[in-house]
Amino acid sequence: MRVEFINPFLTATQDVFDTMLGTKLTRGSVVLKSGYVPTHEVSGLIGLSGMGGQCTGMVVVSIGRSTAIQAAGIMLGTEPKELDADVMDAVGELTNMIAGAAKTKLEEYRFSIGLPTVICGKNHSISFPSETSPIVIPFESELGPICVEVGMVEVPQLAGV
Repeated sequence: MRVEFINPFLTATQDVFDTMLGTKLTRGSVVLKSGYVPTHEVSGLIGLSGMGGQCTGMVVVSIGRSTAIQAAGIMLGTEPKELDADVMDAVGELTNMIAGAAKTKLEEYRFSIGLPTVICGKNHSISFPSETSPIVIPFESELGPICVEVGMVEVPQLAGV
């Protein structure tokens, strides 16, 4: 995966959490992901494709149950008590905003982003596109830990297609 794909997601995550939640994020060490289980219990996923179909990937915003509930409470102006449909929608919207903000910083690749999907549950698994080694960007905040996982791969084009 190209290094230039990482910084836009790092910056976008920090900007979205600062603007939407009034929360500063402190970045941890970036690592290569191993396995299919996200770092936290709630995952917002969004697919990406770009460069005329020559690049495909996915971004996952992985956050804990408590962090998701607190973030949704700030966004909605309520105090959710559990992971409900509103909390899941808020996580999906955060994921969409992060992917959209990163997309604008990667204009030259003409990325398209899909609709967000939210998965909840302990030890759920997420498969990134084959032949990609996702990068995990961990963050700490006053709301709790957050991880952004980005996996992109260039798709070889067949001659004459």
